[in-house]
Parts: sequence; C-alpha cells; structure tokens
Amino acid sequence: MLIKYHALFLISKDDSDVCKVRYRVKWNNCQVAFGLGYRVEQNKWIQEAQRCKPNTTHGKKKISAFVINSKIDLYEKNCKLIFESYRKPPSVDEFRDDFNAAIGRKKKKVETFFEIFDLFIEEESRANIWTDSTVSKLNTIKNRLLQFDPKLDLLSINEEKLIEFQYFLQENLNYRNSTIKKSFSFFKWFLRWVKKRGYEVDDSFEYFTPKLKTTSKNIIFLTKDEINQLINYRIPESKLYLEKVRDVFIFLCFTGLRYSDAKNLKKSNIRNDHIYLTTMKTSDSLIIELNDRSKAILEKYSEIELENNRALPVISNQKMNDYIKELAELANINDSIREVYYQGNNRIETETPKFALLSTHAGRRTFICNALALGIPPHVVMKWTGHSDYKSMKPYIGIADDIKSESMNKFNLL
Repeated sequence: MLIKYHALFLISKDDSDVCKVRYRVKWNNCQVAFGLGYRVEQNKWIQEAQRCKPNTTHGKKKISAFVINSKIDLYEKNCKLIFESYRKPPSVDEFRDDFNAAIGRKKKKVETFFEIFDLFIEEESRANIWTDSTVSKLNTIKNRLLQFDPKLDLLSINEEKLIEFQYFLQENLNYRNSTIKKSFSFFKWFLRWVKKRGYEVDDSFEYFTPKLKTTSKNIIFLTKDEINQLINYRIPESKLYLEKVRDVFIFLCFTGLRYSDAKNLKKSNIRNDHIYLTTMKTSDSLIIELNDRSKAILEKYSEIELENNRALPVISNQKMNDYIKELAELANINDSIREVYYQGNNRIETETPKFALLSTHAGRRTFICNALALGIPPHVVMKWTGHSDYKSMKPYIGIADDIKSESMNKFNLL
C-alpha cells in the first residue's frame, strides 16, 4: 500500500531577514514539523525549488547553500524511504520517532564503547555531511582502539589508559610520532562528543597531550621546470591511460583545487572564464579565474559527455595517486627528497625520489608555492584556495621565499 503524503519546506514569516526553516509533513489527518537546524536569508531562498540559491551563504556563521541544501536533500530522502516502508498510515508519534532516528537525532540504545563510537560516526557524519575520507579516518581510529583493548569502556579511560594507548601505538604498531599525535586529536574529538552527549567520562583526556618530538612535514610540490617536464613528456602508446590523469593533475596545479572539488566540478560551474563552486571539504564559496593552461584542459573535455555532467575525467583518488607516481617516474621527476621523522625518541632520516611522494594534493601545493614565488600576494592566493588564515599559509610563504632567493642567485652566474 502506497501511503500518500505531502511535504514542504517553509521559512518563518517574521520581520527578520534571516529565517528558520521547517519541514512540514502531512498525511491523512496527521501533520508534523521538524526544524532544519539552519537559518536562511529570505532573499537567497528559492521558494519554488525549496532550496537556497547556489553559491550563497547564510546567517552569522555564513553557512553555505551546499550544506543547507544537502540537509534538505537528506530530509526528503529519509521521509520518502520511511513512508515506503509503512504498510499502513503511521501515527504522528510513530513517524516522528522514525524520522528523528533516520536523521540521527534520536539516540539509539547503546551499551559498549564501540557501539557509542559507531553512533558518534553515524550522527556526526549526517549532521556535518562528512566526506568518505573523514569517515574512513574515524573508522581507522576505532580499529586502532579495538586492537588496543577490545573490552575498552568509557569509565576506564583515564590518564593511565591514555598513556597505555600511546605506548601501544608506538611499540606495537610502530607509528611515527606525528601519526600518534593525529590519532589522539581524533580520539579527543570523539571523547568531547561523548561528554557533550551526557555520557560519563573522566576529564583527564582534556589535558592529556602526548610528549612526542615531531618535525614539520615536507611540502611536496613541483617546480616550474618539473611542471613543464611533466607536460612535455610523450606518453607511450602502451600507457595512454596516463593522459587523462596528467590532464587532471595539471589542472590542479593551475587552479589550486582539491581532488574532491575537481571530481565534483560540473560543466555548469564554468562560466565566463571563471570557476564558481562551493568546496566539498570546507563549504567555502570560491571564484577562481581560469588561466590559459586550465582553460585549455577544460576545453579539451568540453564536448565529451562525462558522467553527471562532470567537467573532467576524474578517476578514484587511490588509482589516480598510483598513476601520478607512475607518470612522474616516467618523466624523470626523481630529485631526492630528504625526510626526517621520529618514532619515540629515535630520529630517522630517509631519502625518497620525488615521484614516489606525489599525490593529487601535490597539485594544490604546486599551485600555492608557484603562485607565491611569482610574487602574487598571499591574500589573493587565499581567495583562490579558500585558506582562512595566514597560519595555514606560513609554510608555503617560507618555501616561496627560498625559491625567490635561489632565482636571484642565478644572476651571480652572469
């Protein structure tokens, strides 16, 4: 039996320019409404589509239209699935409970530490629209904790237990100090969520910081000569699958986009020699001018029909990372990169050819480093990349200064 229902998103009718959004659902003689949890600006709301205008931001926190519209999609999808599951019309309480559980508002009965961790991932990923990468990182932390102590419970997590976990990561899993620090930052994120939800947990985690030596991580990027080396390399007939990978990677090097944004870039995002998009990771609204190189790559694929109207032939991140390394090795991008890291108190030095360290994110880093080296002001680069503060740009500025110094030294050869 297909149960007919009517659902509508409504904004509050008051004098404020920033309005609450409610989702009203009607069926038979029943009616229930749910708050969206976001406020929208009236002049940026499309009533007919029941969506925010694309590439807009809303309220004091400047929440992007992408985030709000994604939650609207979530509400609609779950409402449809719930009604499809019913064999008879539900009561108001029944539907309300089922809907709240579906969107992650209703606490499920949980007993064990790892059930609570699963609930944390489920609720937070829905509420904040996590990427697959973020979900994967949190599941990795959960698996490390399972290896550490399958019978772990919240009440046992005190300073002593945290130190035990640190040593487990150091001695049993042989992780680098930097990886251990990152693991604890994720673990503490979970414990803060636990505390906020009213579960009983020892406060010692708030003050616990692993005392571990670390070094700043190398920023791997391509120099101007290496970019040209990659562009001019003639790909052999037996490896033509690398051509599309090269096009996408070079596009990242000339736009500063992340892999996730290149993958989701639609042809409709390209207008008047500009890219207009809301980033997947941070929901920033960006406008990026096209240059000759990025424009040529887009034009190459403009007449080719790609899935979901995509602008570029982007493959999976893992496969693309493998192919970038293969391509760079063939193109002889093999300068030796020296890395220093710590495991416990042991200082370890390694040398690795650059091609083996390249990934999709090296494209974004290449764009930033070369833009700064060309003398483009940091605040302009930040508008293109979406960086919100100079702290995150500081390592790149240091590299750019080194490049400029090396370039000036070339005058000594005249």
